[in-house]
Amino acid sequence: MAVLDIKPKSECLYDEVSLGEVMLRLDPGDGRMHTTRVFQAWEGGGEYNVARGLRRCFALRTAIVTALADNGIGRLVEDLILQGGVDASLIKWAPYDGIGRSVRNGMNFTERGFGIRGAVGVSDRGNTAVSQLKAGDIDWEMIFGQRGARWFHTGGIFAALSETTQDVVEEAMACAKKHGTIISYDLNYRPSLWKYIGGKEKAQEVNRRLAKYVDVMIGNEEDFTACLGFEVEGVDENLSSLPVENFKKMIAMAVDAFPNFKMTGTTLRTVKTAGVNDWGAICWADGEFYEATMRENLEIFDRVGGGDSFASGLIYGMMTTGDPKKAVEYGAAHGALAMTTPGDTTMARLAEVEKIVGGGSARVDR
Repeated sequence: MAVLDIKPKSECLYDEVSLGEVMLRLDPGDGRMHTTRVFQAWEGGGEYNVARGLRRCFALRTAIVTALADNGIGRLVEDLILQGGVDASLIKWAPYDGIGRSVRNGMNFTERGFGIRGAVGVSDRGNTAVSQLKAGDIDWEMIFGQRGARWFHTGGIFAALSETTQDVVEEAMACAKKHGTIISYDLNYRPSLWKYIGGKEKAQEVNRRLAKYVDVMIGNEEDFTACLGFEVEGVDENLSSLPVENFKKMIAMAVDAFPNFKMTGTTLRTVKTAGVNDWGAICWADGEFYEATMRENLEIFDRVGGGDSFASGLIYGMMTTGDPKKAVEYGAAHGALAMTTPGDTTMARLAEVEKIVGGGSARVDR
């Protein structure tokens, strides 16, 4: 019996649909945001990055459900989405009031870090169009019932944006479940998002409510602790280090509490400097754990989006092989490659991912 019962491509318009915010990322390059005079513009967002990766690297048919204020910034974000090949027809456009008093678009200022100076992100996303989405705004029956989607992905970043976005997630999940769509959810705990709406207590209340719909739960040790309330010994005070065996215990507790989980996945990262990490991944499926190749001293150009690219690689691996062991290798390799280029989203090609999965090196290709 397959780990996941994924609907055939012939029954669905979309291989994957994501729900989440897409922000305009402003990147100072090698400089710092508080001293630069020039920014490069990208698009990015935790849930969107997965759809972008599945389309751009793995050539699957994907779409993004989001909302944007209808002005020049929103149309720039749309143009960037279209360049990535993701279907933008499901964007909900909100009339712009000329000043951003009632609705606006989110921006994310991100600097990469270097050596002992870690990467820094400053989000400017209050009162955004997507944070104002509420249950009933999106025609999920049209998406999952009429058009059809094999996989639906969303996460804790979108759920934390407002009191109403969590209801949108639940509504979407219920409809996806009704139509046999696989549901993945990245816990993606961000303390700054939950801080003013109830902190960890609220994060656990919301995420435990949503977890009952999830087939594939993605998250690291901090996510499972902060968002779902599972704790084991061996975590330092910053939740940045956890022995693999203890993480396995945490997953076992989560699976016991949520028997609907058919699979879990997480990256394994040890930060040495901003540009050098040990990088690996592990997943649980069908009662077994599968560990990807651990890449020690991985050199990183831009770490933002590495976890999202892991998720898209994992999803691709499950869609094409159904084998968790192969899928976690695809995820780890794609995440590693995505961190060798700037921006939130992948610039990797499938052939490059398969080369890394097969043990290939950085030797020049001619």
